[in-house]
Amino acid sequence: MAVNAHAPPTAKYSALREALRPKLQRGLIVAFSGGVDSSFLLWSAEQERRASGGRLLAVTAVSDSLPQVEKDDAEQFARSIGVEQRWETSNELSDPNYVRNDGLRCYYCKTELFRLTRALQENGGYEFVAYGYNASDRMDVRPGHKAAEENSVIAPLADAELTKDDIRVLMREFKLPLADKPSSPCLSSRLMTGVPVTPEKLRHVEALETILRKRGVNVVRVRLHEEGQRRYLRVEVAPDEMDKVLAARDELLATGLSQGYERVLLDLAGYKTGGATFR
Repeated sequence: MAVNAHAPPTAKYSALREALRPKLQRGLIVAFSGGVDSSFLLWSAEQERRASGGRLLAVTAVSDSLPQVEKDDAEQFARSIGVEQRWETSNELSDPNYVRNDGLRCYYCKTELFRLTRALQENGGYEFVAYGYNASDRMDVRPGHKAAEENSVIAPLADAELTKDDIRVLMREFKLPLADKPSSPCLSSRLMTGVPVTPEKLRHVEALETILRKRGVNVVRVRLHEEGQRRYLRVEVAPDEMDKVLAARDELLATGLSQGYERVLLDLAGYKTGGATFR
């Protein structure tokens, strides 16, 4: 069923359900990160499975780049809607192409993810794999989408013309958990472009972000810089949450210095997307 990009969210949701129906009958895997988009896709697929039957499996890839808070969200959401979930170990940090952290890092990450789902397809008899790429993502540079296309992974949200705003509207309407969850890319996205990715650096970033989340900061990015022999951390939050960062100043500074960084900075420009390419 074709849907107009300007159609109301409910019409797009109906189109999504209709498109998912035959996929479920032949077996559908949803690559499920615990973020808003993949959560809505998984929930929609489960609603259609209950109505029309079929087979559905949520697959969550786990590595050092996935924060514990994201693991918790993914587990709780899948359990709350009654979907079978598989946890698969992802080895993207073993790929030198991923580790060098250039503009194609997300491509190599998704390539590894879809290697995992392909193995489950072959062993479990699932014909389709879907992921949470949506209509708004067409406006961004998304190297990971190339990996999806190369692996014949479908994007039902985008096909139904569902935008990020549409998805949040629908999640609130259906009173779903995570409806207002902020975007939270993997921890590797915190490392400035060109800074090699290591498990240790990812743990350092997560430690500082955890401190701030415990103090009620809603959206935070701790950027890790390496400039020659200089290593420092730069904190991005919304301007109205900077007071919470300052309240945690001593703990943040002590943690950063103990990890071997020469300073911990608060970016007065505030949080912005694409902050890992800042110069």
